[in-house]
Amino acid sequence: MNLYDLAWSTILFAFFLDLIIGDPRWLTHPVVLIGKLISFLEGLFRSFAKSNVLEFIGGVILAIIVPAIAFIVTYRLMQIANHLNPWLGWLVAVFLAYTTIAARSLYVEPLKVTRFLSAGNLDRARHELSYLVGRDTSNLDEKEITRALVETVAENTSDGVIAPLFYLAIGGPPLAMAYKAINTLDSMVGYKNERYLYFGRASARLDDLVNYIPARLSALLLIMAALMLRKDWKRALKITLRDRKNHQSPNSGHPEAAVAGALGRRLGGLSYYGGVASNKPFIGDDAGEFQVRDVRAAGRLMLTASALMVLISIVVLSTF
Repeated sequence: MNLYDLAWSTILFAFFLDLIIGDPRWLTHPVVLIGKLISFLEGLFRSFAKSNVLEFIGGVILAIIVPAIAFIVTYRLMQIANHLNPWLGWLVAVFLAYTTIAARSLYVEPLKVTRFLSAGNLDRARHELSYLVGRDTSNLDEKEITRALVETVAENTSDGVIAPLFYLAIGGPPLAMAYKAINTLDSMVGYKNERYLYFGRASARLDDLVNYIPARLSALLLIMAALMLRKDWKRALKITLRDRKNHQSPNSGHPEAAVAGALGRRLGGLSYYGGVASNKPFIGDDAGEFQVRDVRAAGRLMLTASALMVLISIVVLSTF
């Protein structure tokens, strides 16, 4: 048995493992290690980058090195384990694949915030929300907190679940881990501010590139999920086609539009980041006010879309 035998079962068991145990605090997640590598290399490259051009070159090198290291280390771990014992190789592959998927966390963590909302503890809900989103949360009311939760579930359906599953299907754990490295690069250095305008540009563009197909696939799967869950799939399709470009990201608007249409809610609008107002274009129609139950509904759409992606991967991999 070589490294990619039983690839379909690797995805299936990795997905179930994520649903069962999620992201336990006692486990050092590979993304944490990738983040430390990025921080170290950023400091190293910045010590030589004394101009905008050198910053950009350093950022390009960073965007190449980090995913390459993630790919090679993952591949070698699987190769060594497979050499010792084929089934050990499969178990290592399942474990590494599992660490790239975040379906359980994406479902459970927002629900923790809603429990504080339901209990009337707005301050605690704001505090817990601050761990999940980048916007300022200290002055949000219940409806704004709910909107933030729905938006983060919708956007991360692609980044946190569908994209890793997509790359697991076409390149196994090494490619999925490389994707997570790119995603982590974007979250750490892919900002359009003074510090990262040049240094983070390559990472941001690379993240846009690798998420191009998964984001659009996520929207399609979310529309299918809406049909299966008896949500308004026709409106989900309509809003996706109409509003998918109403986002500063070339990709995030696709899953957000699908969820907005399925739930009959309008995403976007005014938010604050570091005290600075950001008035985002609206996505969806204002068909009703946000309610706490919308967060669970968005989570169910995410889980159903994820299960569909797993099923499609299994069918394709077991056939070819």
